[in-house]
Amino acid sequence: MLGFYFNNEVKMKKKIILLSVILLLLFLLCYPAEALAAARNGLKLWLETLLPTLLPFMILTGILVHTDWITKILQPTAPFFKVVFGLSPGGAYVFLLGLLTGYPMGAKLTADLYYAGKISRQEAEYLLTFCNNPSPAFLITYVGHICLEGKLHIGFLVGILFLSDMICMCFFRFTFYRKNSLLSFCTPKISEQEYTSAGLLDFVIMNSFETMAKLGGYILMFSILSAAISHFWYLPAQGKYILLGLIEVTTGLHGLLLSGFSYSLRVLLALCMSAFGGFCIMAQTKSVLGKELSLHPYASAKCMNAAVTAALILIFL
Repeated sequence: MLGFYFNNEVKMKKKIILLSVILLLLFLLCYPAEALAAARNGLKLWLETLLPTLLPFMILTGILVHTDWITKILQPTAPFFKVVFGLSPGGAYVFLLGLLTGYPMGAKLTADLYYAGKISRQEAEYLLTFCNNPSPAFLITYVGHICLEGKLHIGFLVGILFLSDMICMCFFRFTFYRKNSLLSFCTPKISEQEYTSAGLLDFVIMNSFETMAKLGGYILMFSILSAAISHFWYLPAQGKYILLGLIEVTTGLHGLLLSGFSYSLRVLLALCMSAFGGFCIMAQTKSVLGKELSLHPYASAKCMNAAVTAALILIFL
């Protein structure tokens, strides 16, 4: 019986994907000017923002990941992170850099450490529940100053999302993350001999460019999808902006300026959209996780994160 439902679910997913591809192809053929503008905007975001900011981080952190430097650097703080967060030094490294660099670097670092054999699969999937979030720079500049017009205190904006993330971390740590379970580690893809040669740098650079190319492809496709939805949307415009925020967060946040919502509702929606990240970020996260790490912990945590963020805003705002 379970196999029957599983097969039906797989078939349904394939049909939805096929239908989506056909509809996007028709949109490209029938409305090439709008599709071109959307593609340009997506590639501009990738080329001018993601590529120069994330690529250097990916290369430099990749070198650290495939050596023992992370453990040596964070060893003095290991007892603190073990007691408070239940993390190894490698996990603490992901947590700290994930807070600073934003989507999808937290997931990328988690996957890199797992496939390098530095953290277990259990810790990797636990990290995915709270380490992949919007960066403080994105929250302060784009969300705070542009989308919310600088009227909301930055400390409140960043603090609410950080508190929500920590609540989710505690929930998943004490319910799903079993510290006493049998830990499973991945066999590293690069040999120890290559760590001390130019092969390490080549491996890290090629891996980083491959990841950036995947991210660019997802941003391009979701930009065209957002343009298609905007073109064919005939219901009240407010619903469109919320849907666009669920699909691609920057598009949805920008749409809030045009929505006509009250300022309090815009704050609520903007922070919930930022906490959730959107399906585009979810697709990017899946692309960097590889075949062995599941997306389910991340997706569950993002839904919970958005709900907790909404509750905190209603309480404090």
